Amino acid sequence: MASSCSAKPLMVVRINLSNVLVRRSASGFTGSNKGAFMKNHNRFSRLGRVGLQGAAVVLALFLAGCATGPDANPRDPFEPFNREVSGVNDAVDRAVLKPVATAYTTVTPDLVRTGVSNFFRNVGDAWSFVNATLQLRPKEASENALRFGVNTVFGLGGLLDIASEIGLERTTLDFGQTLGRWGVPPGPYLVLPLFGPSSVRDAAGFTIESRGDLVQGLSDVPLRNSLYALRAVETRANLLRATSILEGAALDKYTFTRDIYLNRRESQIEDLKDKGVGLKNGY
Repeated sequence: MASSCSAKPLMVVRINLSNVLVRRSASGFTGSNKGAFMKNHNRFSRLGRVGLQGAAVVLALFLAGCATGPDANPRDPFEPFNREVSGVNDAVDRAVLKPVATAYTTVTPDLVRTGVSNFFRNVGDAWSFVNATLQLRPKEASENALRFGVNTVFGLGGLLDIASEIGLERTTLDFGQTLGRWGVPPGPYLVLPLFGPSSVRDAAGFTIESRGDLVQGLSDVPLRNSLYALRAVETRANLLRATSILEGAALDKYTFTRDIYLNRRESQIEDLKDKGVGLKNGY
């Protein structure tokens, strides 16, 4: 490898994990499936959610004094550190996230999974409304506001996607895109613990966005943590097929993932700047 990094401590990330998967999450499991799910529950509950750690990760990287060689990718000056974090993430995924997600898809009916996905996407519509407003895009802001209202009131709290049935389009936007829309450069590529590919700009946006997460605003801690865990499992379940293809096709999974992420984000930001159109359905 053309780059190197000092061996001194890089970062300290405190992971607050308690009651991430409550046992009621396994109430629909039976027999061996329930045993497998609960076995992974004990491990998953120690992982929990990473709160507002994005800024701490970024700061730690700059304090770490990583050095890169002349052949390093200019968009990835922290490659040695990023590869280490990526390796840890992969290990956690193999040991916990993937088995739990696989069990979840095996025992959960498609109708239930659709409802879960609709619920969390409805929560995301509220934040997309905020970002569309900050980007001075009234059409997308009004559509996302209407989507959130219609699905929350008439769609059983978002379990049903009534808004799509009546023709209200979803425009998925995050705060990293909002920063990019107004000219904030992406900065170096970063791999965040548990959350994966990012950049300095997107990590900062994620930190701010997490404060506006409607789930975080819940006062019932067990319910809030259960929703965090359910969202993580549902997200990982949706990526099972993609990651299987990636593992079979990529010679260097790290490089492939990095390049796909950076190129896609650059395309999204240029779309926002030049065309002024939304990122329909997140693409």
